[in-house]
Amino acid sequence: MQVSVSARHGSLQPGDQELIQEKAVKLRRLYDRINAIEVTVDLENTDKPAVEIQVSIEHAGECVATAEATTVIAALDMAIPKVEQQLRRIKEKKTGHRATGHKHIETPANDE
Repeated sequence: MQVSVSARHGSLQPGDQELIQEKAVKLRRLYDRINAIEVTVDLENTDKPAVEIQVSIEHAGECVATAEATTVIAALDMAIPKVEQQLRRIKEKKTGHRATGHKHIETPANDE
């Protein structure tokens, strides 16, 4: 799995890139079919940096989440739960729609 961190309109503080990578790698615990994670930090508006997370998933497309906050790490902390929610939804769709066998369906009892 690849994790790439890039900055637009500026450069990241020292240590921020490693912290962003550490937090992004933790998304793997939710869904193991993640191919790549791209984190883009937009520093055009310096008092409100924006973070965009794109997660590429095998057989499911992509999840994208963006957030703005006063610091880069705060924006990241707001964007990660959004991606986690999308990953949970995709995983539920992939694994939770197993058909119930006709032998296990209960028929309603007729007491009349």
